[in-house]
Amino acid sequence: MATAEFGKAVRRWRDRVPPEAAGLPTGERRRAAGLRREELALLAGISVDYVTRLEQGRATNPSSQVVEAMARALRLSEEERAHLFRLAGLAPPGPETVPAHITPSVQRLLDRLTGTPVAVFDASWTLLLANAPYAALMGDPSGRCGNERNGVWRHFLGPGPGALRAPQARDDHEAALVADLRTAAERYPADRRLHRLIAELRGGSERFSELWDAGAAGRHEASRKTIDHPRVGPVTLDCDVLTVAGSDLRIMVYTAEPGSGDAERLALLTVLGTQALVER
Repeated sequence: MATAEFGKAVRRWRDRVPPEAAGLPTGERRRAAGLRREELALLAGISVDYVTRLEQGRATNPSSQVVEAMARALRLSEEERAHLFRLAGLAPPGPETVPAHITPSVQRLLDRLTGTPVAVFDASWTLLLANAPYAALMGDPSGRCGNERNGVWRHFLGPGPGALRAPQARDDHEAALVADLRTAAERYPADRRLHRLIAELRGGSERFSELWDAGAAGRHEASRKTIDHPRVGPVTLDCDVLTVAGSDLRIMVYTAEPGSGDAERLALLTVLGTQALVER
């Protein structure tokens, strides 16, 4: 249960995060150097009213997903994040669950890629963070919740892949997704959310179940993807997936060949899209 101490901690940490560090415009006539409540709400993907009630101690029982999102938005260290969980009456996620913490050093790296579509996923391919160019390219994920934020679920049970692929490339991609999920389940056997996801996929997708039962093996390679965007048309980009040692985070980065028409369309998308970070 969230307490007054939870609200005090959030306010204290909110005051120390400069808006420019979170990719937000500073504007004029700011009474404080830190984040406003509406900015924290935007970054954490929750309502301003809920942030207000949490800070005032009027909201109880925030979910672990909400606390995790606030910890990321506030750029908390590992120790501060654990403290925020305890103040919310929750046990900090342990080594037996899929890691979802984005360290301040990784966050600073992402801050420097403001003109490049970047998204961060955990080991189960659940989206943790997407910057504005990624949201403009692939669709704003800020309204998604639960399994809607998981790339494997979206591929097999949701709206489908966001990129156009040849049949063989699609098959290879599906095998890699299933192999990743199996590896995550073996590495984090006590993660109940992950096992619920796998059960739903096996029960709802014949293709996923077939690949799972066959022990599909595969891995993600650097690739070229074509995104058929509704506003600028097809955009062909290089997609690289980077891993963060010791955390199982996957950083997906899209780039275009300099001077190409795809680079021009990507730049246009960045201008057309939202300017702020969007998180769960």
